[in-house]
Amino acid sequence: MKKILVIQQKMIGDVLVSTILCETLVKAFPNATIHYLIYHNTYPVLENNHERYQPILFTPEHRKSKKALFELGLQLRKENYDVVIDAYSKIESWILVALSNAPMKISFKKGFSNILYTHVIERHTNATTNLGLVIEHRLKLLQPLGITKNLVTHPKIKITLEEQKNAQNLLIQNGLSLDVPIIMLNILGSSNDKSYPLPYMAKIIDEVAQKNVQILFNYMPNQQAIVEELLAMCKDFTKEKVFKNVIAKSLRDLVVLIGQCNMVIGNDGGAMNMAKALNKPTFIIFSPWIEKKAWNTFEDGKNHISVHLNDYLPEEFANKKLKTIKKENQKLYQKFNPELFTSSIHNFLNFHLGHGTK
Repeated sequence: MKKILVIQQKMIGDVLVSTILCETLVKAFPNATIHYLIYHNTYPVLENNHERYQPILFTPEHRKSKKALFELGLQLRKENYDVVIDAYSKIESWILVALSNAPMKISFKKGFSNILYTHVIERHTNATTNLGLVIEHRLKLLQPLGITKNLVTHPKIKITLEEQKNAQNLLIQNGLSLDVPIIMLNILGSSNDKSYPLPYMAKIIDEVAQKNVQILFNYMPNQQAIVEELLAMCKDFTKEKVFKNVIAKSLRDLVVLIGQCNMVIGNDGGAMNMAKALNKPTFIIFSPWIEKKAWNTFEDGKNHISVHLNDYLPEEFANKKLKTIKKENQKLYQKFNPELFTSSIHNFLNFHLGHGTK
C-alpha cells in the first residue's frame, strides 16, 4: 500500500472524527502517503497535528464550479491512489471518487451510489461501545483493508505553547484569573433548530454561575444582539461572572480558547467536538430532532454527559418519523425544560470543580 486518500467534506465534528482514519492508516501502513480531503474552512482544527498525513483543501470554488471540481478530480487521478475511503458520500465526493480511478474504493452503503465503490459498508443502528455510532461507523470503513487492531479511536487537537501563552494573556487582559475555573457556554447551535431556547439557556447559565467560576460564551461577533438578549434574561449575579467580550475571532482562536477552559456546556456542535479532542469535559444539550446516539461520543456519565428530551419524555417521540419530529422541533424544545436535568448539571459541575481539572 503506497498511497491512500480519505475524503471527509463536511463540518468540524466530522472532520475531527475522521482524523482517526488517517491516524490509524498511518500506523497500519507507516510507509504509505496518506492524504485527507476536507473543506478549507475546517483546516484550523488540524493545525499542528497532521504531521503524518497531508490535508487537501476543498475550496468554495470547487463547490461552485463544475470545472474546478473536475480539475480537482483529475489532479487526484494523477496521484494514483491505491485506496480511496469516502466517509462523506455525497455528489461532490462521488465525482472525485469516480475520477480517482483507484483500484479500491470504500464507502458506506447508500443506494445507487454503491456502484462507484468496490467495497460498501452497512451502518449499524445502535452503538456497541461508548465511542458513539459516528466513530464506530468510521472504524468500519477500515475493515476492507483488514485493519481490526491498533485502532485510533479518539480525535486529538494539538495547541502550541505560544498559542497557550497568547490565550492566557488575552484572558488576563480581560480581567479573568487563571486560578478560578473557566467554563465555556456553547449558547447557540449551528442553526436555530439546533439551539436551546434562550430563556431556558439563561436558566442554565444561572445554575452554572452559582459556582465559583468564570463564564465565557461561544458566539460570533455578528450574534452580539442575541448575547445581549440572553444576558438580559440572566440574574444579576450571573452577569458579573460572564466575560462577554472574550470571544474567538477565528476557528483556530476558538480551539485555543477552549483549551484554556475547564469544561464546555451547552448546545451540540463543533465546539463540543473540539472540547472532546482537547480532553475537556462536556455537557451537551441535544436538539429534539437530532438522534444523540450518533454524536454522544465517549459518554461515560462523568467526563462526557448529554441530555435529550427523549431521555425524559419518550412518549413525545413514539411512532414518529424524523420528518414529523423536525416539524415539531420548536414545540418539543419548549417541553425540554431545564428542570428536567438541572440535577445532572449540578452533579457534573460538582464532580469536575471538586477535582480541580484545570
